Amino acid sequence: MFRLTQIMRNLYLRLEGFFSVIFTSVANVVKNSFGFFAKLFGFSESGYYLEPDQVQTLKQNETQQQIETKQDTTTQTPASKRRANAKMEYYLNMARDLKKN
Repeated sequence: MFRLTQIMRNLYLRLEGFFSVIFTSVANVVKNSFGFFAKLFGFSESGYYLEPDQVQTLKQNETQQQIETKQDTTTQTPASKRRANAKMEYYLNMARDLKKN
């Protein structure tokens, strides 16, 4: 009896794998065709559902935000780099000590 249940389980797993591959490929074909028609009719654009005035203000706000963030990202370097050199000297001294031993 154990052999029969093993055969049934293996058959179920193989059928499940086969149908998942088939249905996945069919779903991809349907998704790609809907995507093609969405691009063709302009539904994939972000502003197709907004009024023209709202689209223009949205674009203006985005450009203003980008300009503001570019101005804020300027970083100032510290006047002295003593700390970085001290770390490097520590590792150089450690390497010299290892070469001596």
